[in-house]
Amino acid sequence: MKTAKAVNLGVVFLTELGVLGSVWYYAYRSGSDAAPLAALFGTTVLCWLWGLFGSPRARFKLHGAARVVFEVLWFGTGVALLDAAGQHIWAFAFACVCAVSKTLAHLWDRRVAPF
Repeated sequence: MKTAKAVNLGVVFLTELGVLGSVWYYAYRSGSDAAPLAALFGTTVLCWLWGLFGSPRARFKLHGAARVVFEVLWFGTGVALLDAAGQHIWAFAFACVCAVSKTLAHLWDRRVAPF
């Protein structure tokens, strides 16, 4: 069980980074001259929000429904940007991976286990 939790923790981390990657991909696909600046700005804003509200060391820790809403908006942003960039199948796959890994993390976090 420890190995599964560790693997899932890695998957959750990669999905968090995937949201940031989707900002860059969307900006790249836009073809705009300002795409690098938009990608940098978008990623900076999302990193700032994650640092304030989402990270384990967040300044303002969210709990309960507020945490769920934040994470749905966070991962939903990544899914929406992939979809808007025309990557519908990848957006669906990303949404599924996010949903499964966050559900498992939540279920395992709520159990009282000796390890």
